[in-house]
Order: sequence, then C-alpha cells, then structure tokens
Amino acid sequence: MLYLDHAATTPVRPEALRAMLPYLTDGFGNPSSHHTVGERAAAALADARARVAHVVGMRAGDIVFTSGGTEADNLAIKGIAVAAIGARRRAGTVAVSTPGTAAEVSPAAHVITTPIEHEAVLASCDYLERIHGVSVTRLPVSETGVVEPAALAESIRPETVLVTVGYANNEIGTVQDVAALSAVTAAAGIPLHLDAVQAAGWLPLSGTGADALSIAGHKIGAPQGIGVLAVRGRIPLEPLLHGGGQERDRRSGTENVAGAVAFATALELAEAERLAAAERVSALRDAFIARVLALVPQARLTGDPIRRLPGTASFTFAGTSGEAVLLELERRGIVSSSGSACAAGSDEPSHVLLACGIAPEVAQTAVRFTFGPAFDFDLSPVADAIAASVAAVRSGP
Repeated sequence: MLYLDHAATTPVRPEALRAMLPYLTDGFGNPSSHHTVGERAAAALADARARVAHVVGMRAGDIVFTSGGTEADNLAIKGIAVAAIGARRRAGTVAVSTPGTAAEVSPAAHVITTPIEHEAVLASCDYLERIHGVSVTRLPVSETGVVEPAALAESIRPETVLVTVGYANNEIGTVQDVAALSAVTAAAGIPLHLDAVQAAGWLPLSGTGADALSIAGHKIGAPQGIGVLAVRGRIPLEPLLHGGGQERDRRSGTENVAGAVAFATALELAEAERLAAAERVSALRDAFIARVLALVPQARLTGDPIRRLPGTASFTFAGTSGEAVLLELERRGIVSSSGSACAAGSDEPSHVLLACGIAPEVAQTAVRFTFGPAFDFDLSPVADAIAASVAAVRSGP
C-alpha cells in the first residue's frame, strides 16, 4: 500500500519515538511536582520548549504546548481577540450591553481571515462573531487561493485586533506571501497569526514576521495529540483552559512531557532536512503533476501552480466522483484523500475550492495527493493509476 495522505497525518519518526519513551516509563513525573521525579520531567519540558523556540525564532517563554493544531488555532484566535475585547472594555471604547440600553457603540472587535482556512480557524471566528459580537471580515482569494496584501490593508479598521491566515493551505497547497502580509499587519500594529500546520517541515518558520504560529506534531513526525502555539510574550492572550496556571498561565493542565519531547525532536529533524527535502520532493511533484495533466484530459490542478507546498498536488476530475476515484485508487494500492481529513465523510463540496471559484459539481470531484519529506521515487506509476481509475469511474459499472 502506497500512502499519499501525509497532509492528514505522518508516520511517527523513530527518533521521536525513542526520545519520548523514557518519559512514558521511568521519567513519568509531573513537571509541576517539587521532587526529583517531577524536576526531571520539568527539565525535559524546558529543554523541549527551548528547542522549539530556536526553530521558530522566538523565546522559550513564547512556546505554549497544546494538544494539537486545532487547539493552537483556537487559543490564538479566541485568546488574542478576547484579551483585546477585555482591554477595550476596560478602556471604555466598547460599551457592555445590558437589557434596556443601547447596543454597543462599536463592534467588540474586528478580526480578518479568509474563506479558505482550516475549520479550526473558521469555527473560532464564527464563535467570536456569535458569542462576543466580533465583526469578522473574510477576505476573498484569487482562483488559486492567494490573498492579496493590498486587500488586507484595505480591510483593516481601527477596531481590528487580529489577522489570521494560513501560511499554506491544507487542501490545495497554496503558499501565501507571508512577508508581504506581515508587513501590512506590522505597519498597522495588528497581531498576525499564521496557521503553519501544513507549512512546518516545508517552509521556514523563523523570520515570517508573524506574532503567533500554530503547529501540529503529527504533521512533522511526532505523535498525534501534541502541538504548539508560538505566541510572542508581548501579545495579551486569554487562556481557553483555566486551572493550574501551567504554560505561564496560558494553558492550564498537566503538560504532555513525552509529547513535547517528541515534538521538539521531530521539529528539529524536519528543519534540518527541510531545504533538501523541499527541493527533491518539489521536482517529483512537478513531474507527477505534468504526467497527470497529460494522461487525464479532465484533470485540472487546484491551487497556485508556483507558490505551492512541495508535497501537495491536488486535482479535480470533471465528470467523476472524487470519492469513487479514491476507492478505485485504493483498490490499486494507493491511499489518498479528497481534501482535509477534518471534513472527511462530508457530502458538501470543499469550502476551499468554492472560495476559489470552482463550481460545486466540479469541487466534489477533487482528489488530493500529499507526499512526505522522505519521498525519493518516481511517481509515474501513481499517475498511470490515476488515469486508469478516472477512466474506470467514467465508464461506470
């Protein structure tokens, strides 16, 4: 079986597994405990935090360990926005509504995002809109999923408290010009959060200009259930979880020490291999895309043809069913996906493809192929299998 769904999850690196194992056995201590066993765990956690900080170009105190990318996105978006709302209310710039009084003098706050974000981002923005009265702008994107910096600049208001954008899209692989976007937010003095879950291991995490970055361990060879929000200490952040005050009062709960150690190990390895892997896999990806487009007349590449993740190739196959093509491919020993794993099983067309202007009936034919950094073989047989699968689906039973 050939696994081509690395954007959904990656196998755990043996090095990460070996690194975490001691903290699942004799090093099991609670890092908040003030005894030898706890202090050993605390030292391992501090070391992991410093190693992650070095890769992302922030301070160790800026690293918040979470349960994964979804929690990191939620903490960044809700945490920054709610903290800003609290500050504005204390300053008297927003009136707190009570029965029989006038409505708020202005929106509680304003957040900017795009319609092609991961569900964790979109649902967090929806929550802020519904529960906290936040105004949300969803910037339109180009047909290849690109956010224009000029459009971002025009959408900023006096009450804007956060811009949240995906560094690289999880379905179509389009990479944003984060340098240009961060220049806009920096000039306006507004925090920029980048969902870097898909970018980690392929694109630089340091020097992006972002104030907050979300990363998921299971996309880079760490186990599922560990992630990071890297958020600069100067950015006020209201925690989602209250209690013991762990993670510098930003995320209460006993830390996953073994997961943090595995995360740091996997991230360091991914960063060390990043440039060579990106160059090698990009060449394989480009040859694969060219062959699919040559063999399948109905195939259309989604996402930006140039600014895309090295390990992502996604297509629509008009006149087919994406799910039917996936089943045909799996019958031929190839595992891929129709888009985000978080939306698997949905009958609705991809919100990402719809936002890029693709018709709903065509969006439902999408298939995504994502490769890991260790890929070093010719993908021509996969392209041949795609052509055969599409032909089988179109011909019917």
